[in-house]
Amino acid sequence: MRVDLFDFDLPTDRIALRPARPRDAARLLHVPGSGAFQDLGVRDLPRLLRAGDVLVFNDTRVIPAQLEGVRGEARIGATLHKRLDLRRWQAFVRNAKRLREGDTIDFGQGVTASAEARHPDGSWTLAFGGDDPVEVLLERAGRMPLPPYIAGKRPTDEADRADYQTMFAARDGAVAAPTAALHFTPGLLDALAHAGVAHETLTLHVGAGTFLPVKADDTQDHAMHAEWGRIEPDTADRLNAARANGGRVIAVGTTSLRLLESAADEACVIRPFAGDTAIFITPGYRFRAIDGLMTNFHLPRSTLFMLVSALMGLDRMQAAYAHAIAEQYRFYSYGDASLLIP
Repeated sequence: MRVDLFDFDLPTDRIALRPARPRDAARLLHVPGSGAFQDLGVRDLPRLLRAGDVLVFNDTRVIPAQLEGVRGEARIGATLHKRLDLRRWQAFVRNAKRLREGDTIDFGQGVTASAEARHPDGSWTLAFGGDDPVEVLLERAGRMPLPPYIAGKRPTDEADRADYQTMFAARDGAVAAPTAALHFTPGLLDALAHAGVAHETLTLHVGAGTFLPVKADDTQDHAMHAEWGRIEPDTADRLNAARANGGRVIAVGTTSLRLLESAADEACVIRPFAGDTAIFITPGYRFRAIDGLMTNFHLPRSTLFMLVSALMGLDRMQAAYAHAIAEQYRFYSYGDASLLIP
């Protein structure tokens, strides 16, 4: 499909620079398959779902994957994207034209990395030196990797270390937050449980490639970067049982949705999963694993707006986003949420 079909006019002041406080005070746009949109709040979620439904969260934890360093006189920026092994990461590099294979980048605080190899997509393999685990090195020298739409308007600060982490964060490895889950609090989770709504977790270590702009003119020419994920066998069993009993599986965030869809077979059974996925969901895709999605508002021409358009229909989502813009909803990672039930 033509990428320009997924374009829309988004005023820059609609991109949220800070999250709602408290987290569950954010607004929620309910988008059913047909009929009127509802302007609600995240705290209304328990009455929008049904007993027996299951919310699926991503328990990945964001690491301080943004690094600033020097190679000689040249300033080099690196955003880690995907772990390759214990000491090597694939990274997107700023000022990469000043980098050569074998160069050492000094990120300060005693943290260095060797530029091992350049990939066809322009990213690099960085091999970190020293004996300390890379996670320790990143805590020492790294910053939280806020999306450029936020980082370009204000510096990352100490508040982001907590704000850009969900209450479910347990497994280190993401370089971008599963932001729909940022709206959840223990109190909201208790209210959902009281309403008979269960929850499960899976792990998808979100990579920066997910949020790269689509530069191709046609969706079939855009290549997604692979990300690593896991769904445990008992989690898959409980999700399948919930659906068999009439419950709905509602993905919280596009990251949860993409992993669930990667794990589902042709019979719509969710299988245990451990490995990479580069699934790219566009209109025409047949959903196998999920019955709905809670997600934030995404940017024009993005793979994530293509995904929600695949779920609800392009015309429906263009109308929903026009409504959200007119009603002053806040967009992107720190913004408001939508509940999409086809």
